[in-house]
Amino acid sequence: MQSNGNSQTTGQLTKTNIMVNILEIKVNEVKGQILKALRECSDYLSGETLSNQLSTSRVSIWKHIRSLKKDGYVIKASPGGYRLFSSPDLLLPYEFPDLEQRIHYFPEIGSTMDVARELAKKGAGEGTIVIAEVQTRGRGRLSREWLSPKGGIYFTLLLRPRISPAYAPRINLMASVAVAVTIRKLFGLKAELKWPNDVLIEGKKLCGILAEMDAEMDVVNFVNLGIGINANTSIPQFEKTATSLKDVLGKEISRKKFLSALLMEIERQKTLLMKADLLEEWKKLSATLNNDVRIVAAGEVIVGRAIDIDTTGALIVKEEDGSVKEAVAGDCIHLREEAPNTDI
Repeated sequence: MQSNGNSQTTGQLTKTNIMVNILEIKVNEVKGQILKALRECSDYLSGETLSNQLSTSRVSIWKHIRSLKKDGYVIKASPGGYRLFSSPDLLLPYEFPDLEQRIHYFPEIGSTMDVARELAKKGAGEGTIVIAEVQTRGRGRLSREWLSPKGGIYFTLLLRPRISPAYAPRINLMASVAVAVTIRKLFGLKAELKWPNDVLIEGKKLCGILAEMDAEMDVVNFVNLGIGINANTSIPQFEKTATSLKDVLGKEISRKKFLSALLMEIERQKTLLMKADLLEEWKKLSATLNNDVRIVAAGEVIVGRAIDIDTTGALIVKEEDGSVKEAVAGDCIHLREEAPNTDI
């Protein structure tokens, strides 16, 4: 969890106006309605029928169909109307029914976190989502670079939790649990958690999570939750510490299906944010607990056995001399894998 306080953003984020206007929202809604109608029809659907269903002109339908084709949808026209043959694996707003108004989509952008911060400071509501197909300045913890090539899933979710800043690190735990649970449910893979915010498969990093908080002494103004997942990317063989869903499964996944399921799981886990159930779920999925670790934080190195997490999400480490220390933040290095978590 990184805190930005009330600092100002530096530099221009993008030439694109990040505030989605009412017209764009309406366009996304209409495109979504057209796609829904085409998917529900097993044959060609006439422009007149679409026009009547959506209460808009046939010319408007034609323009939206043309726009969808430019997005990559294969829609064929005939005297009988339009028929959808295939859809691109793009995380477009209208691929997520009922979420179109919350999603800000960019084919390429510097960082979804930067855009989300600007939206939050301008009053964007809880649940606002910024999605990018590619990030050119993606970042992880401690301002490290997060490579974000095409094929991954990169998004930032704006949260406005009514909690004390001291408990904000629980958001990292909540997000990592949501990602691991989604992977296990959809693919049956043994996704595990590395404190404080990584998701692993077979000991290799699949997902990174970054939470940036804007807060005052006792009030959280907002938390931007950034999640980057190696989905349909291929990891070079020489890279021994990272993996992707594509590499593990031997095939590409539907990113739309995965993100939709993940957003639903995050909503479920959010209800547990301040409950003991969240901590228990994280412990069951943990690859860190009961292992020897080295925690490298600012000005301090803690070495010992990870034995627990406290109510705020801090890692409890028992050192060789028997002393117990809390690690609130820092890099966690697993020194050896003993008593691995076998809970499925």
